[in-house]
Amino acid sequence: MSETPKHSGLGITAFILSLVTALVTAGLFGVASILESATPGGIDEESPAAITIGLLLILSLASCVVSFALGIAGLFQANRNKSFAILGTIISALVGIGASLTILLGLLV
Repeated sequence: MSETPKHSGLGITAFILSLVTALVTAGLFGVASILESATPGGIDEESPAAITIGLLLILSLASCVVSFALGIAGLFQANRNKSFAILGTIISALVGIGASLTILLGLLV
C-alpha cells in the first residue's frame, strides 16, 4: 500500500501568492479605470494616485515573477504532490502575461 506524497510547500506558497497577486492586480486595474473615467480629461500621469497605482502594479508583476519561480521550484521537488505547484505556475504566468499585455495596450493607445 503506497502512501500519497505530501503537497509541495513551495507549490502551496506559489498557488496562494499567485491568487493574491491576481486579486491585487485586478483591483489595481479596477481602481485605475475608475479614476480614469471619473476624472475629467483623464487622470494626470504625475498625480500621486497614478504614481502609487503604477508602483503597486510593478510590485504586483514582481510578485508574479516570484510566484512563478516558486511554482517552478515546486515542480522539481522529488516525492511531492505537484498539483499546487502546477496551479501556482499557471495562474502566475497568466496574470503576469495578462497584466503585461494590458499595460502594453494602454501604452499604445
